[in-house]
Amino acid sequence: MNLNDYRGVLVFVEQRSNEIQNVSLELLGKGRKIADELGVSLMAVLPGYEAKKHAKLLVEYGADKVILVDDKALEIFTTEPYTQALVKVINDEKPEVVLFGATSIGRDLAPRISARLQTGLTADCTSLEVDEDRMLLMTRPAFGGNIMATIVSPDHRPQMSTVRPGVMTKLERDATRKGEIVHVDMKFEKNSQYVEVISFEQETEEKMDIQESNVLISGGRGVGSAENFSLLYDLADELSGLVSASRAAVDSGWMDHDRQVGQTGKTVRPNLYLACGISGAIQHVAGMEEADLIIAINKDKGAPIFDVSDLGIVGDVHKVLPFVIEEIKKINDSKRIED
Repeated sequence: MNLNDYRGVLVFVEQRSNEIQNVSLELLGKGRKIADELGVSLMAVLPGYEAKKHAKLLVEYGADKVILVDDKALEIFTTEPYTQALVKVINDEKPEVVLFGATSIGRDLAPRISARLQTGLTADCTSLEVDEDRMLLMTRPAFGGNIMATIVSPDHRPQMSTVRPGVMTKLERDATRKGEIVHVDMKFEKNSQYVEVISFEQETEEKMDIQESNVLISGGRGVGSAENFSLLYDLADELSGLVSASRAAVDSGWMDHDRQVGQTGKTVRPNLYLACGISGAIQHVAGMEEADLIIAINKDKGAPIFDVSDLGIVGDVHKVLPFVIEEIKKINDSKRIED
């Protein structure tokens, strides 16, 4: 393999029900920075059906070139046709770096592609940097989150990684950006791994995504019970936020997994993160340390959560929160009167 034959950065753009996923825009932001450091172009590959309406958006978020693979077989994600489409694009374009979101789709797709291309893949990265030898330094938690391991792929291309949603920051949208938009035609091989979707039923219940909320009130083991989470919901209502939880609270059955923050949950970047009764294990901190303002309430003054907090309150959550809720209600009531 001649490594010099590979140039450029490629981002897999994930769409669901023909809607671009936010993690893909985040990866375009990071991909743009990597491409600029390497002095190469940034490409976005968008598999789907009748998804060309999104091409200009991807340019506005940083792509120099958008590669559309438009086919009825790609309308709903299934592993084999998506794998065939991506392998063809990567073989044609020969990028030196390929990025995927660490979503259910990305985690299914990326390993199959790396196996067919006979290259490496680093999963669940939290940091991506480039060294002087054009090596992508892919950093991810290891050994249960107790250390951060930086992995390189010196002998194979492309260098591939998956990145968790919420870790990277998308660029400001620039409607003046110009880029190239190309179409790729596919002839899919219906092999033994090719499956067809007979029907697709979308969940009707609309769940609020903690990754989209500017305010998170998060509870841990110290909250004590599912019933005690009512205090967190009361505060979240007053602050127009959402309730989230640590793994301990989820494992106890107090909160659904889709509200879990941390290494085995979701990575969040709210304006305000209020940690209630959370000790601050490194696995949890990895999912919320990029919040703009972190406030922690814990009766243990030695809790690790205070090491990453902007403001710490040493006290019992059950005594502190009612007081906080009462004071915020007063502020909100006075604003309503003024309005």
